[in-house]
Amino acid sequence: MILQCKPVLQFKRLFSAILTFSFFAFATTNAYAEKGLFWKVESPAGKTSYLFGTMHTDDNRVTNFSPAVDNALQSVDAFMMETLAPNNPNVFKMPDGDLKTMLSEAELDKVYALAEFHVMHRDVATHMKPWLLAVVFDSPKPLTPFAQDNLLMTKSEDFGKEVIGIEDTKEHFGVMDSFSRDEQLTMLRAVLKRSPEQKERDFESLMAAYLAGDSNKVAALDEKITGGMLPPALWEKMRAKLLDERNVVMAQRVTEEANNRSVFVAVGASHLAGKGGLIARLKQAGFKLSPIK
Repeated sequence: MILQCKPVLQFKRLFSAILTFSFFAFATTNAYAEKGLFWKVESPAGKTSYLFGTMHTDDNRVTNFSPAVDNALQSVDAFMMETLAPNNPNVFKMPDGDLKTMLSEAELDKVYALAEFHVMHRDVATHMKPWLLAVVFDSPKPLTPFAQDNLLMTKSEDFGKEVIGIEDTKEHFGVMDSFSRDEQLTMLRAVLKRSPEQKERDFESLMAAYLAGDSNKVAALDEKITGGMLPPALWEKMRAKLLDERNVVMAQRVTEEANNRSVFVAVGASHLAGKGGLIARLKQAGFKLSPIK
């Protein structure tokens, strides 16, 4: 029997999914990779901020935060995350069309089975944007509202901190919405072909790399997992749009805030390393960064 989520809970679960933003959890590039996911950031004026690379999951191996994280959150003026929850749940839906007219009968059967596994009504699934449905369905377990990013946001609110979205909803969704319907369906079909065992194995491999803070290992795994799922041209386009282009904007906005006040920045770990990542870009802007164990 397919269960239907309460609207508010389902909305929060989908918000967790949009933070993941693609099948790969936190890809990066080999060049200029620096080990570490939690960084102290000192501005040229001497203000202290923090940069934290997240893995968008509720797994307790990454959600049991160290006292150093709590202390950092309490010490800052504001908390920054990739984006805030959208006000309108319609942003999750295709503006027109229905997957029932776009997929084969066999593919629809897989969609219905995965919708049940992820506690999602069939009608919600068949009207969801294909790229977002691919994100949800590539998770080896049902998503919850308790992913790292959301828990850090809640902690910040409990500490009375201002919460800021680095990107607004339109910008954040616009990245994946810019892919054509056919490209999004290619992403979804790639996920539909994956077995539960493959998803679990890949998740555990990525989890091990994340816990080790090993950006080079993460890069190699991502190239193998996600790069192997998609046509090369689509994979390169996705990586450029999700990381390279967004990192430019993220770095600029984080720099502006961190020059004026102390902030705690939580973004997917993909955005930290690499010659175009936030670590390198903040250093280029005159900030001093040092890893926190």
